[in-house]
Amino acid sequence: MLLLSLPGAWSQNFYDINTVQHIHIHFSQNNWDHLLDSLKSEPGGPYLVAQSVEINGETFDSVGVKYKGYSSYEPGNLKNPLHIELDHMRKGQNYQGIKDVKLANGYSDPSFVREALSYEILRKYMAAPLANYATVSVNGEYRGVYTNVESINKSFTRKHFHTDGNNPFFKCNPEDVVATNGHADLKYESPDSADYYLRYEMRSDYGWAELLALMDTLTNYPWKVRNVLDIDRAMWMLAFNNALVNLDSYTGAFAQNYYLYRDKNDRWLPVVWDLNMSFGAFPLLNGATQLDLQGMRHLDPLVKADDDFRPMIKSLLQDPLYSRMYIAHMRTILQENFSTAVYRDRALELQAIIDTAVQADSLKFYSYNNFLINIDETVSAPGGFGDVPGLTELMDGRYNYLKNLAVFAQSPPTISNISQSLDGEVYVSALVHNETFVMLAYRYDSAGIFQQLQMFDDGQHNDGAAGDDIYGQSFPYGGLSAQYYIYAENDEAGAFSPQRAEYEFYTATLSPPPPNVGDLVINEFLAKNDTAETDEAGQREDWLELYNNAGIALSLNGIYLTDDPAKPDKWLFPQGASIPAKGFLVVWLDENESQGPLHANFKLGANGEFLMISNGAGGVIDSLSFGLQKADISFGRYPNGTGPFTFMPRTFNTFNAMLVGAGEPAPGAFVHIFPNPAAYVLTISSGQPLGRVCLFDLFGRKVLETDMQDQTSAECRLTSLPAGIYCLKTESGASCIVGIRR
Repeated sequence: MLLLSLPGAWSQNFYDINTVQHIHIHFSQNNWDHLLDSLKSEPGGPYLVAQSVEINGETFDSVGVKYKGYSSYEPGNLKNPLHIELDHMRKGQNYQGIKDVKLANGYSDPSFVREALSYEILRKYMAAPLANYATVSVNGEYRGVYTNVESINKSFTRKHFHTDGNNPFFKCNPEDVVATNGHADLKYESPDSADYYLRYEMRSDYGWAELLALMDTLTNYPWKVRNVLDIDRAMWMLAFNNALVNLDSYTGAFAQNYYLYRDKNDRWLPVVWDLNMSFGAFPLLNGATQLDLQGMRHLDPLVKADDDFRPMIKSLLQDPLYSRMYIAHMRTILQENFSTAVYRDRALELQAIIDTAVQADSLKFYSYNNFLINIDETVSAPGGFGDVPGLTELMDGRYNYLKNLAVFAQSPPTISNISQSLDGEVYVSALVHNETFVMLAYRYDSAGIFQQLQMFDDGQHNDGAAGDDIYGQSFPYGGLSAQYYIYAENDEAGAFSPQRAEYEFYTATLSPPPPNVGDLVINEFLAKNDTAETDEAGQREDWLELYNNAGIALSLNGIYLTDDPAKPDKWLFPQGASIPAKGFLVVWLDENESQGPLHANFKLGANGEFLMISNGAGGVIDSLSFGLQKADISFGRYPNGTGPFTFMPRTFNTFNAMLVGAGEPAPGAFVHIFPNPAAYVLTISSGQPLGRVCLFDLFGRKVLETDMQDQTSAECRLTSLPAGIYCLKTESGASCIVGIRR
């Protein structure tokens, strides 16, 4: 059994919490501040083009800059929050792969730690942005310390949600919460999407019908909410907002500052945004209630459970099972972060990183002394919402209040001695005390939905003797790595194991033994495809070629590709995929899985990146870190399959060679197929005469053979073959994987 912790700790240098970033903006216009204010009021929020932006010594030309924010922005303010778009004019321009830079100005936060600390806590429980600090200067003048927060965009969804990023995607954050005459509260009021345009900003090509379906379900059919919403992720968001008194959120007065992304399972995934007013800096629970310090300490953990204008809260917390799960999540947040002074110690560490830069910041909203004391004491100042409570002043009192409430004072079940075994099925057992119900949840990879099964203590489910408090259950052996967790409850309280489930889980390695070292290898790839090979849709995309050094076919069941070492299970090969003995397999790395089974959900960075083949549970089969790549020149092993990597002429889907010579297949010995997967007709083309073309099933049996003689392009009819994955080989020696669908 392996506990897999998902990557809250993953970071690029630009978001390294221990390193302050340095950003210098240069405008050619002397009245740049007035221009930014003017553009802020225009529809669509246009950018002002800066002559250059320098990030940590690297300069970028013609960059888009604009002011952002609502409460934190004010015309004429000398330190407004900033949004920098590096590729605004020059497409593809980026810093460490980052194109959007979001900088918060510390509004209503004398401590300067609320946002960075809150995101750090949140990332323990759900996917959330990275955050650190940056100093900013404009035209040579120091503008102070900003919080540098990772943008929630397509790159974010691709990194965290096993998707190509093109699904319905909404920012739930009205530009003007007063003028919209409504909030992003997800209440269904009308079937006309136009009625919601001012409250939700669509960031995808489509999605209004899907968003309205979510709202309709939450409002009118709450018993169906599991079909349209990632329940667990929503509960973590709501538990976090309540525990940390983060009321500038869905829970508070304006029901805002979150995103929604719809995954490949047709479920909406919430993502928290904008935490600069966490820890009680925003005191508005609703339009008529501004909480004082005692009111925030005593905020009801089930607040708005009966509020028709918070249907996400109501639909979950009025369900007894979900309500107990929600309290279990909230208990975990409180115990892990606020039962000791660990959060105070961390806040002081964050302040130490920026202390010198804050002292030099003459445009900050509060004094340097306010910065120092706001960890523990309330700071009063004009602007914002007045008093800003000290972090410990608020949270120590809140923790002591909550732990004595009936919903937290009840004893939840205890779960221990978890074990697993494999015998036709995967058997899981655990010792559980103080329980009335125990559940096992499982799935086969991180892109799936956890399926739920009741566990039993009846002596018939691999659970030992009946009545011994050992519960057991099994789920089908899928030939892949599996992920699972256990939930138990009694009439009063619930508990998860691991405590951070579903975000963390146990893993069971179910896959067949991985290939022997050196058998399955990264053989060649192209990370900058300007004029080279095209995929089935005629598009020039990044590609990766794998090679099988073994003398037998290799199954790819349970094998993953990734460009992120912290996410070894980023893209799973389709069930049944294999590579023939001494054969090749090309995967298109184009973030477009809809184009075929061998299109991965990530691209390669031409400036240098990482590639890995893994078993999804930490086992590395082959990996490579590479630097700057050349246009239309591949990077591959020479000699083929075994040698070191070097730049070479492309040998797509055939043996790597530095030159065309005797005994080496010519570069024309490749094959293109379209479409893939195919239904009844497959078009085959090559750089050489096709000759005899054969199709083999996954057991190596020849299922089709046809002689295409000297043709370099021809059609092959597949009507006699069932759906599945096959290997196509031509007489010239080229091979590829073909999917057939029915």
